[in-house]
Amino acid sequence: GIFAQTVVFGSAFTGIGIAEDLQKGLIERFRSLPMAQSAVLVGRTISDLVRNLFTFVIMLVTALAVGCRFEGAFVESLGATFLLLLFSYALSWVQARVGLSVGSVEAANSAGFIWMFPLTFVSSAFVATDSMPGWLQAVADANPFTVVTNAARALYNGNPAGDDVWLSLVWSAGIIAVFAALSVRKFTRSTSR
Repeated sequence: GIFAQTVVFGSAFTGIGIAEDLQKGLIERFRSLPMAQSAVLVGRTISDLVRNLFTFVIMLVTALAVGCRFEGAFVESLGATFLLLLFSYALSWVQARVGLSVGSVEAANSAGFIWMFPLTFVSSAFVATDSMPGWLQAVADANPFTVVTNAARALYNGNPAGDDVWLSLVWSAGIIAVFAALSVRKFTRSTSR
């Protein structure tokens, strides 16, 4: 749960960074270069994915140092890590849209985190969903964060993941497809002359 929450919260840097680049005029400098409009956003999301990878590695080393052990095979653990980082990358595109939509870095910080709290806390990351009230359990079970967390937890522990792995991939791909398109369109409109 902590690994999943950390990589999701790490995606907020995308929105904050884009808002800062817009505020400081860096985006206008990029516009003067002969490159695709989407290159700025793709570069930003990939650089934040790399930052999230470094954060994850530090957390993993720390967890192993204090005694955390994974019972799953090495390949399963790599798969779990891939799912977490892919989901983080998907949410970076949501954050890109947030960063393009607000007027300041402070607003990007607030708007970027406010929706992540219910996403992470109304999930199976910290509490089993079957212990939640009926209506909340239905919401938590449908939450993509629950699906990704369950898949990663199962893979790290060598348990059957069921459909959660495929559902995690579908959620991540869907979020990327929708929010990459929305972000590029917003970027093109907000920076066009």
